[in-house]
Amino acid sequence: MGNSFDAADLAQDTFVKLLAHEEPLSIREPRALLATIAKRVVANFYRRRKVEEAYLAALALLPEPEVPSPETRALLLETLLEIDRRLSQLKVSARKAFLMHQVEGMTQVEIAQALSVSVATVQRYLERAVHQVCFG
Repeated sequence: MGNSFDAADLAQDTFVKLLAHEEPLSIREPRALLATIAKRVVANFYRRRKVEEAYLAALALLPEPEVPSPETRALLLETLLEIDRRLSQLKVSARKAFLMHQVEGMTQVEIAQALSVSVATVQRYLERAVHQVCFG
């Protein structure tokens, strides 16, 4: 985590999610549920941190006049985190296809070969991913 503040935030997020459970008094295995929620909260924390670090690394490569203002950086980072959250709701294969297409610039044929699926399947993956990113 890096520091006690992050750990405290994650613990708080975990308990907030536990308390937001539909019927907290009907939970049969509270420790198991708490552990599951905590694992997901920590995984989301590290995924967000990874997105932030990649974004900051990309910014560091820009020449000084092209570096966006702090406000623009905050908006871009917020947007990237929202896109990441939406993509995380897709199946792994659809997410991979979307990233191969959008980030790596691969064609649908190349993606189909890399994923060992048909081009039609890649098209469906991309349609789902674009819909998920645009409309949640």
